Amino acid sequence: MSEAQVKELTAEEVLLKFDPEAGKRTLTGVWDKIISAICICFALFQLYTAIFGVMDAALQRAIHLAFGLSLIFLLYPTRGKWSKTSMNWFDVVLAVLGASSCMYIVVFYQDLVLRAGMNNQTDFIVSIIGTLLVFEAARRTVGWTMITVAFLFIVYAFVGPYIPGILAHRGVGVQEMLDHLFFTTEGIFGIPLGVSSTFIYLFILFGAYLEATGLGKFFIDIANAVAGWASGGPAKVAVLSSGLMGTVSGSSVANVAGTGSFTIPMMKKLGYDPAFAGAVEAAASTGGQLMPPVMGAAAFLMAEFVGVPYIEVVKAAVIPAMLYYTGVWLGVHYEAKKCGLKGTPRDQLPKFKALFLEKGHLAIPLVVIVYLLVTGYTPTRAALAAIGLTLVCACLRKSTRIGFKDIINGMVAGSKNVLGVLIACATAGIIIGVVTKTGVGLKMATALLDLAGGQLLPAMFFTMVTSLILGMGVTTTANYVITSTIAAPALVQMHVPILAAHMFAFYFGIVADVTPPVALAAYAGAGIAGANPMKTGVKAAKLAIAAFIVPYIFVYSPELLMINGTPATIAFATITALIGMWGVSIAMIGYCIRKVTLIQRLLFFLGGLMLIDPGLQTDIAGTIILAATYYWQVMQNKADAKKEII
Repeated sequence: MSEAQVKELTAEEVLLKFDPEAGKRTLTGVWDKIISAICICFALFQLYTAIFGVMDAALQRAIHLAFGLSLIFLLYPTRGKWSKTSMNWFDVVLAVLGASSCMYIVVFYQDLVLRAGMNNQTDFIVSIIGTLLVFEAARRTVGWTMITVAFLFIVYAFVGPYIPGILAHRGVGVQEMLDHLFFTTEGIFGIPLGVSSTFIYLFILFGAYLEATGLGKFFIDIANAVAGWASGGPAKVAVLSSGLMGTVSGSSVANVAGTGSFTIPMMKKLGYDPAFAGAVEAAASTGGQLMPPVMGAAAFLMAEFVGVPYIEVVKAAVIPAMLYYTGVWLGVHYEAKKCGLKGTPRDQLPKFKALFLEKGHLAIPLVVIVYLLVTGYTPTRAALAAIGLTLVCACLRKSTRIGFKDIINGMVAGSKNVLGVLIACATAGIIIGVVTKTGVGLKMATALLDLAGGQLLPAMFFTMVTSLILGMGVTTTANYVITSTIAAPALVQMHVPILAAHMFAFYFGIVADVTPPVALAAYAGAGIAGANPMKTGVKAAKLAIAAFIVPYIFVYSPELLMINGTPATIAFATITALIGMWGVSIAMIGYCIRKVTLIQRLLFFLGGLMLIDPGLQTDIAGTIILAATYYWQVMQNKADAKKEII
């Protein structure tokens, strides 16, 4: 897109253009009531099973998908040009078919169990309809790339006997494949949809209620009070507020549109280049999916795939998230110094104490959810308790109190917000189904090992490239499912700890949102800022440099994930890595206490990189390089000062 094309976009238009999930119908009258009723029933089903226990896996997931398909076909028109304010009969038919194909499993569950492996003609027809409707729902919500990847996997299942080399397999019949995908818990109704039907839905509902209480505005106000006055204040506000919003939001683009509509105009008013303003918001918002305690949906899948409690994933993400946001914060700081940008006068900013006393209670559920996860509660129970506590805390003050109507609206919003993740999980299940049926995961891992020559660094590089390419067109959730199925096993075979291997794939799936040429979060930021999208993407990638470096480091040194280290070694590795990010950020921006020369920039980058890499020798060398280069800058300043006196 050109600058002229994005210049006049509003926050709502940005969401619509760059987030496929945002193109929903806006209905009134009877259809609005029908859709709201379905959303409320969906929420009540999820809450009921969370309180009283989930049903058998196939039943829980089938009902979950039935709600999801019916809502997707009613909310998203078949064609983008169709009216967003009226219903089309064709979409109603698809909604009924989608719900019916899933409910077929529920109604005939016992019969299906008894004739497992000997499904009849009716079962076959239902599996065809259900699978095709999952593809169509994915097209409407997550785009063509996701369904293209899933379709190619299905084609691979059928043409396996005709493929030469290591990827060949005996082949799978059409009915056998569709039965496997639709009537087992290893395909569409596999682990990804299982996670969506339990904790992911509850955490999204939790986020919807937090938003309803005004927590998002509170985060922005708090960030203003803390950092608005500093050098480059509005940009630092963007980093802080987006990081805080990231604790309850899993969408980079939605986060950009939400906080960016406040922060980007503030940055431009201060004097920031529009492209840099959009880049700051994009980089900060993208990091939200890395930010504990409520990370992106893919983090919940990681816990299931790796076989660890979710709190272990959260714990592993803490230090990398700190390094990421340190890098973005320092980049913003030195850009402000380089351009001579000041903060907002203190008398124009909200007061921290008054804000905290007025709305600080809204953050209590976030503290409680961390406590519950740490003390051993399941994510389902922790999210359920947090939802209840959010409603209670909101009532503590009149200004934040929400009524019965707000509670109902929260259910509706939560059900609508989960649809993109839900269908991405269902479509990802198709990929996993093909992998389990054909064994292609192990074959591709072996092929990747051969391509990398058995060396870890090339294997990581190929995994990174795969994640970044996939990230151009699929959601983080789908990206992670594919790379964790194909690439992560190759890293594990090279004796990388399984959590580190999966976290590596997870990170690059996320950072794809700010990696040109297709960087959706950066494009969204450019839309609000009225800037050139490609220029914004390049600047966002520079600010997010930590996300390109840290994954390599924590694979080689898992201490950064709090794996295989003592508290002392973990603390030391963290401190030195934070100092290292200081050096890397200076190199990226090109400014320290004065503009840096090319040689100084290279030295700052090298020294920072050596400090990020845990290890005594690299830490000593990195410290010497950074100290010497900084001293060089100081001496240049003194020399210039003497010239001015003379």
